[in-house]
Amino acid sequence: MARKSNASGVAMGFEKAGIRVAIANIRPLKAVPDTVKKSPKYLQIVASIADVGIIEPPVVARDRGERGKFLLLDGHLRIEALKDMGETEATCLVSTDDEAFTYNKRVNRLAIIQEHKMILKAIERGVSEARIAKALNVDVERIKVKRRLLDGICPEAIELLKDKHIGVNSFAELRRMVPLRQIEAAELMVAMNKYTISYAKSLVAATPISQLLHTRRPKRVQGLSEDQMALMERESANLDREFKIAEQSYGSDHLDLVLAKGYLAKLLGNARVVRYLAQNAQEILGEFQKLADLESSAA
Repeated sequence: MARKSNASGVAMGFEKAGIRVAIANIRPLKAVPDTVKKSPKYLQIVASIADVGIIEPPVVARDRGERGKFLLLDGHLRIEALKDMGETEATCLVSTDDEAFTYNKRVNRLAIIQEHKMILKAIERGVSEARIAKALNVDVERIKVKRRLLDGICPEAIELLKDKHIGVNSFAELRRMVPLRQIEAAELMVAMNKYTISYAKSLVAATPISQLLHTRRPKRVQGLSEDQMALMERESANLDREFKIAEQSYGSDHLDLVLAKGYLAKLLGNARVVRYLAQNAQEILGEFQKLADLESSAA
């Protein structure tokens, strides 16, 4: 059971201070295959630990079955890297919850904009691009590209995409648009949950010339005629309008839907009502049950 703070009664997810734990006393919840150890991600972790040490401590929980032993909840690659480097101890955070699933589902992996900000902060503190590249086991040119990631991107679009896993090249496509169109494109990306370079290019292709920064240079997309380009522009404009209309009514529509499904769920909890519908209106009962199932799956 999680501890509670004496001052506020709020449950604490971790013990107050990290501790040094013998790696031999840490029991991983999954094995790290040899194929993973050859992956760029693993080699990057090894290079980072060798250069700057552990930045994000592994998370463990005390083994209730054996005193002095710990279960590894998060950080399997970091622990494996330390073992390969000959280390015998690791500084760990001790979770008060021993369920790895509960912990891991709350972990948000670093988004590209957050990584960009971390690189800028490191550079401001005097860390060279070469050292950052060495720590991350990547080419220094990649660090330079990520440092300039948001050049030419308007603040509103950055805010919309700040926690999204969007490719570096997608920002290059956004940079071709005027700020207002960048915001519209970012809203469409979020609404469609699509952040790929191909989708970003399709948004650029569907953007009128007047909303591109280099208006004098005609857009040329391989395999598309001028008529097809014009059709894409019209369809994109229609989609933008429909999106804005749906966005305006989404809140009230969603509230109505929740209330309706809640009422139906309560109605179907009455055996007499269900029996009557089964005998006299089976089609309606089937539709009601579908709505009730939607409510339970969304919970």
